[in-house]
Formats: sequence, C-alpha cells, structure tokens
Amino acid sequence: MNFPKLSRRRVLAGIGGVPLAAAAGVPARGRERPGRPVEAPGGRRTTLLRGADLVLTMDPELGDGPLGTLEDGVDVLLEDGTIAAVGRKLDAPAGARIMDAGGKLVLPGFVDLHNHLWQSSIRGGCSTQDLYGWLAGCNRATLPKIDPQDMYRFVHLAALDALQAGVTTLVDWVHPIPYDTGERYVRALDDAGLRFVYAATQGTADLDLIPRVKKDFLDPLPLASAQVSVHAGMSARKELRQFHELARDLGVMLNSHVLEHRDDRKDDPIRALREAGAFGPDLLMNHAIHLTDEEIALTGAHDVRVAHCPLSNMRLASGIMPLPALHRHGVRAGLGHDGGTNDTSDMFNVMKAAVGLQRARHEDASVHPTIPAVLRMATLGGAECIGLADRVGSLTPGKRADVVVLDPGTLNFAPRFDWTSQIVLNGQPPNVSEVFVDGHLRKHQGRLVHVDPIHVVHEAERAAARVRGAA
Repeated sequence: MNFPKLSRRRVLAGIGGVPLAAAAGVPARGRERPGRPVEAPGGRRTTLLRGADLVLTMDPELGDGPLGTLEDGVDVLLEDGTIAAVGRKLDAPAGARIMDAGGKLVLPGFVDLHNHLWQSSIRGGCSTQDLYGWLAGCNRATLPKIDPQDMYRFVHLAALDALQAGVTTLVDWVHPIPYDTGERYVRALDDAGLRFVYAATQGTADLDLIPRVKKDFLDPLPLASAQVSVHAGMSARKELRQFHELARDLGVMLNSHVLEHRDDRKDDPIRALREAGAFGPDLLMNHAIHLTDEEIALTGAHDVRVAHCPLSNMRLASGIMPLPALHRHGVRAGLGHDGGTNDTSDMFNVMKAAVGLQRARHEDASVHPTIPAVLRMATLGGAECIGLADRVGSLTPGKRADVVVLDPGTLNFAPRFDWTSQIVLNGQPPNVSEVFVDGHLRKHQGRLVHVDPIHVVHEAERAAARVRGAA
C-alpha cells in the first residue's frame, strides 16, 4: 500500500500549523482539554496529541539523530487512521479530540516479530527444561487438548497483554490447528484490536487449509495479513519446497524457526532453505542463534530478515544470537517475544535484554545494539523485516496511526535524566498511558478501553483448568 508523500515543509508545519522552529509552551500535563470528551471506547476520531515533551518519530527526516527526535511542546495529529502531521502549534480540525501530552513521550507502537499467543496456556511451564524438554513436556503435550473456544480465550488474553504493553503489530507463528480452531484464533486477535500477521502452517496433507484460512478469515480484516510458517531442514526438503511455493503463490513471506538450539545444526536448515530457493528477502528467520560465519554473511548478502528473541533464548538455555556480526553484514533485524517462553509481553524487557546480552558477551558497552538501535529494532526495524515499513514503524505523515504514549512520571521512571535511554532501561508496561492502532484508541489513561480484564482472566483460568483436566 502506498501513501502520499508530504513535503518536508508540510510535515514540519502540520496542517495549518507553524514551523517546528517556532517556540511553544508546554501545557499542563495529565488531563484532557476541558469540554473535549474522550470518544466511545475503541472508536476512531481525529486526535491531536498536544505538547509532548519528547517525540521519537523514527524518521531522521523529521527530527534529530537516527530516531528523528523532537523535544519540547511537539504535537502529533492523527486523522482518518493516519499520521497527518507532526509539528508545533498544529491547528486541530473541527470536532477533533485534543489530548494533553505535556510531560509525556510519544513514539510508534512496538512491533513484535515472533510470538505464539496460544502458549499463554502454559506460562511458567517446564521451567527447568531446555528447548527440547520444553517442547516435549509443555508445548506438544498441551496444544492438542485446546478446543476452539478455549483457544479463543488463551489467544485473546495474550493479545490484550501485548496490546496494553504497547505492541501494536504482532507476528503470530501458529502451529498446525484445525480450520474451526483457526477461525477462533483469528477472531481473538481481531477482537483484541491489534494489527497482526497470522503465520500459518499445516501438515502437507492439509496444506490447502492455509489459503482457505487466508481467504476466509484474514483477507476481510483490514488489520490482518498472512505468512506461511515452516520448520526448515534437510530431512523435509520436499515439504519445504511445497511451503515455499505456496508462500510465493499467495504473495506472502515464509517464516521459519532456524538454529534455535545447537542440535538443530544436524538438519542443516540454512542449506535446506537455500536449496528450496527460499533464502531471500521474503524469508523471516526466528532465533538464528547458531549460525556459522559463512551463514551470517549469506544472510546479509541475500537480505534475509531475522527475529531476535533474547528472553526466550535465555529461558531455554539456547544461546545468544550473533547480533553484532549480523548487523555488520547489513541484516535487517527486529525483536520478538516468542510466546510462553518469553514469560511476559514486555517489549521494554526484551529491548534491555537485547542490549545487555551483547554487552556482557563482548564486554563492550558500545557494541550493537546501542540504545537507539534497539529502539529502532522494536519499531521501524521490525516493520522493515515483514514488509510493513510503508505503513507502520515510524511517525512519518501518511503512515497508519499506530502510536504509543508513555508517562514517565512514575516511581520506576522518574526523575528525568536521559529519557531515550530510560525508555529501554527503566520502562515498564504500566508506563504505557495511551495506545492507538490504526487511529483507534485501544488504551487510555493506563487502561484498556472496552475490555473487562477481570472477565478475560477468569475465562482463561477456566480454560486452563479444562486443559489440565484433559491432561
């Protein structure tokens, strides 16, 4: 989807506004403008975020440095589901809702490149196991016992958890499930209000289910898109070619777990992907921990994208992705939660782990990813990895209005020293004050709108009891 490019002058001035060079006072923070009621829960209205103290646009053409940083009294206008303008003293269109962002931080919504939302059903499970032990004891032992109705409850809970933590786009790698369970899975994602990519896989005997799910459930939804997910290896070369051909026919990316565990080397997944013709920019590799130097160079040369899941990799004793080497070879990378073994939907924790692991391994505080680099990975970098950078990932006017507002005035975040670093090092999901997805208000004043979390948790607990009973 292509959006009209706005001139730099229009971007900086906004609609009817004044240039950014003009000074502006910072309004008092913490309340809506009097007489401007908030819309009905979940609705979409023209919204002016007025007077933010810090805006990270992720667009160097809009502001300073690699994150396009703007400070002191910056407005962001959301109109018709898009970013309409970023500037100071922007004029609010008639009937617009004006939200006081004074003292707050505004940035694009987070992009979670790798998840398995149904695994909220096994949170904390098999905590003494590595990857293979966890797969056998929790993952494979649980999934067959989840019926369509309970699948909805687990996925809905996890999707809302991600949303309230500032994730506005999510890639869900969905294990083989029946057609009717897939319908409930997609409905749970859509009901949560996320922008999502449904990465589906099936056994080769049921391969026709993937295009059916895409056509019947995903194509009608404006916030949904599809990928084809696989497990790559030389032992299943024929099947891998089939999945790659299906992804190509559908015009979607291929999504594969690759070298998450050291023993995965035995099946030589990189060779398998290359022989299948799938090793290119339409491939997203998850984990990619145990790559050789040659494979790292090939990944960059072929523009393959990677999803880094540091918390899951730590939990399962899988290892540490060679992120600095991948970066040196120009590999596009983003961040992922990885379902039940991430244990939270906290992108702040994921960012901090991505930075800290490399610093500890290399004993170098300047090693990639730096703080600015990891913030980009969590937003625009993730969008680039899945071909959505023309729509989301930055606050560039014309892109979709996926926006997060952070409140730094909390015990865990204050006082101000270096807010950009504090987002990564001090931020927590409770700092997420507002979340917009496609211009729809999904979280306001720290609470999800049009959602009863107590009911959602109660339903998930009942579902978990049924699954345990079946076991």
